Amino acid sequence: MRLAEPAWISGESGGHGMLGGVTIAPLMLGKHAVRPPVVLAPMAGITNVAFRRLCREQGGGVYVCEMITTRALVERIPKTLKMVAFAEDEDFRSLQLYGVDPDVTARAVRMVGEDGLADHIDLNFGCPVPKVTRRGGGSALPWRRKLFGRIVRQAVEAARPYGIPVTIKMRKGIDDDHLTYVEAGLIAQEAGVAAVALHARTAEQRYSGKADWDAIATLKQALDVPVLGNGDIWEGSDALRMVEQTGVDGVVVGRGCLGRPWLFADLEAAFTQGAGYQPVLPALGEVAKIMSRHAELLVDALEDEKHGCADFRKHVAWYLKGFPIGGELRRALAMVSSLAELDDLLAKLDPSVPFPEEALGQPRGRVNAPGKVSLPYGWLDSRDDDSVPEGAEMENSGG
Repeated sequence: MRLAEPAWISGESGGHGMLGGVTIAPLMLGKHAVRPPVVLAPMAGITNVAFRRLCREQGGGVYVCEMITTRALVERIPKTLKMVAFAEDEDFRSLQLYGVDPDVTARAVRMVGEDGLADHIDLNFGCPVPKVTRRGGGSALPWRRKLFGRIVRQAVEAARPYGIPVTIKMRKGIDDDHLTYVEAGLIAQEAGVAAVALHARTAEQRYSGKADWDAIATLKQALDVPVLGNGDIWEGSDALRMVEQTGVDGVVVGRGCLGRPWLFADLEAAFTQGAGYQPVLPALGEVAKIMSRHAELLVDALEDEKHGCADFRKHVAWYLKGFPIGGELRRALAMVSSLAELDDLLAKLDPSVPFPEEALGQPRGRVNAPGKVSLPYGWLDSRDDDSVPEGAEMENSGG
């Protein structure tokens, strides 16, 4: 259920609200006011049209599709074009592009504008996955500052005739000895981006340890454009703390919503009511209803019940994390092949079981160890080499 739109963000230009002594304004991306200032991060295999709809039913924000590679888009690879599909009621279509070649990126952006594929483009400079960084892409790319600047500048210029705001998402740097986030933020700002999002970890950290919110505060102080903070937003209260500690203009949520799409209702309540809000803690019966809804949306999106249910399986453990459920029933739910089978199994759950409060504030999804970042040969030798690495472009979208 959607919460009522709060008064402090009503009106064409929005208003301002006080959250624990911090003044919050709606996040503006071009002419679009993001209410509340919350962004769902693109996640491979997760943020498809079904999951985005499920989250939008809970609360407001920007809901970004899975990462799309520029090469696959301009070559009109059928699988990629299907991933770019948005629901008719998505009134602000947000698409994240990954590319290493400035010219290909510009072509992809023009295609988005010409074909009316999206209303907002985010550029990925944060992915730490080895198959991406070893090509010089993702979180490795800002180290080559001239190449990074060319990509961002050409993307912004290509998007301008269509009125499409361009943002970037990045990490602190490759590792603690190769930090790039402040310089990259300034370069992106000069290029004309609408906002900059920082996942406050290095590529070497991957998803381990704690996010460095002090780095987010440093970036916010350095830039004039809106800054979004990403990292360790598990509850609505975390978003309020991040805003208070760093002064950011909004938050980006990734793993925190896995198996918890109602987190967006929690975030909307937090940004509406401030520190005195009450978090959303659904009992097991309510969780079961959302699980059923999620599976139905996946079946509709994939137009195939077997494939939709198979795609849903990976979400089961996230939804049931912390609930006292027997191993046999858990295994059965993680192997469902039809909606009827899923509903029969969900009916065996005790709907009165309260949400496990010990699971609050705990990491979800990937929690891996730090690892050496794979880079192209000689990548660290020169920051001003703006040549495109051979074989840098990827054809497979989604990460």
